[in-house]
Amino acid sequence: QLQASGGGLVQPGGSLTLSCAASGFTLGDYAIAWFRQAPGKEREGVACIGSSGVTSYGDSVKGRFTISGDNAKKMVFLQMNSLKPDDTAVYYCGAVRYGFCAGYRSGDRTAYWGQGTLVTVSS
Repeated sequence: QLQASGGGLVQPGGSLTLSCAASGFTLGDYAIAWFRQAPGKEREGVACIGSSGVTSYGDSVKGRFTISGDNAKKMVFLQMNSLKPDDTAVYYCGAVRYGFCAGYRSGDRTAYWGQGTLVTVSS
């Protein structure tokens, strides 16, 4: 299971950190990715961290978002800086099969999904 948390309301230019807690599976067998879905838009892969620690980011968040993990605590974090109104969405974490990030953005290899946490960027 995955439990996402940390969403909320933040002003443009602000920062927010999302957390994803994993349980019930071996974290090292999966990559963990963050996805988001804004109203009326398709789901988008935002960031991913593989079991080896290699990271991958979507073009829209590169340089602003940072994904990190704490294997001992089975937690993955998404640090979001310089937030824009376009970042407003429900954010989900997902466990991606086989432990690597390549191709994660489609969501096809996602075995488990968290419940989503809403991020609203607005003044």
